[in-house]
Amino acid sequence: MDSLVKFMKHNIKVFITDVDGVLTDAGMYYTESGDEFKKFNTHDGMAFSILREHGIKTAMITSEQTKIVENRAKKLKVDYLYQGVKHEGKLKAAQEICEKEGIALNQISYIGDDINCIPLLKAAGVSACPANAVKLVKEIPGIIHLQTKGGDGAVREFVEMILSV
Repeated sequence: MDSLVKFMKHNIKVFITDVDGVLTDAGMYYTESGDEFKKFNTHDGMAFSILREHGIKTAMITSEQTKIVENRAKKLKVDYLYQGVKHEGKLKAAQEICEKEGIALNQISYIGDDINCIPLLKAAGVSACPANAVKLVKEIPGIIHLQTKGGDGAVREFVEMILSV
């Protein structure tokens, strides 16, 4: 594991995360009038600041399309936000980010929790999943299984792991 952590610290240029199930608890909360709510974790928010301090760019790629996520990304000063991205689109979005940054896919880290994350989880240099990820994600060879659930600080745990050397 030590060699993996050293690899992560010295080669990761962009940190990418899914939103629902990773930055949130995967719950979708609606009021009677149809307003949607999401719960984000403040420790995950600080992780974005820590990444910035270490010169690592950040991105969110999500299947959903909401103003809530746009506002959260703006507050966290995320470098790249892709919403409404389905299936293989997450990998394509990451490839686009790599082109813009002049890096390879093995220089990104990605944390995801569900089947639509699998292509990108397999392609990223370092991948992780929250403790409550679906079984198919947990079965990806080499994926890091975090102790923390999505929405409870899983992103922070992964960031601390990346920067722990």
